[in-house]
Order: sequence, then structure tokens, then C-alpha cells
Amino acid sequence: MNKEAYKSIITKCWADPEFKRRLIADAAGTLRAEGIAVPEGTQVNVVENTAREFTFVIPSEPSELSDAALDRVSGGIYRDISYTIM
Repeated sequence: MNKEAYKSIITKCWADPEFKRRLIADAAGTLRAEGIAVPEGTQVNVVENTAREFTFVIPSEPSELSDAALDRVSGGIYRDISYTIM
């Protein structure tokens, strides 16, 4: 999912509690209904952060990084996994 699609889903969750409820209950189906490709058989977990709790996600380890990705990682930050929307 690209940043714009991610931003759109988050914005819709904040504006529409029923949409957020559906996303939490059936993430893959709700994302597909929004036109976001979710491969068949893929489990999507949605959790909501609160003021006192947040979820730290460890992305799957890539099998091999490109030279460009290695350059980004060598600085201590792998920018391709950033989900900052503000």
C-alpha cells in the first residue's frame, strides 16, 4: 500500500467510526472494497493506538536489499517502511 492510500484509509477511519469498525473486523475485505490490492490468503491485522498504548511493527526481513536500500539502511533508518502521515 502506498503512502497516499494509507493516508486515505487513516483519514476515513478518523471521520467514519463505522468504516473503522469494519476495517478492524475485516481488514482485508475492507481494504479490497477501497480498491487496495490484498493478495488472497494474506492476513491483515489492524490495531488502534491509544494515548497509553501503541503498536511497534517489525517488518518482515527482506531476503536481499538493493544497493540503494543498503545505502539508506547504513544511516540507521530504513526510510521505505515509514508510515508518517502528518
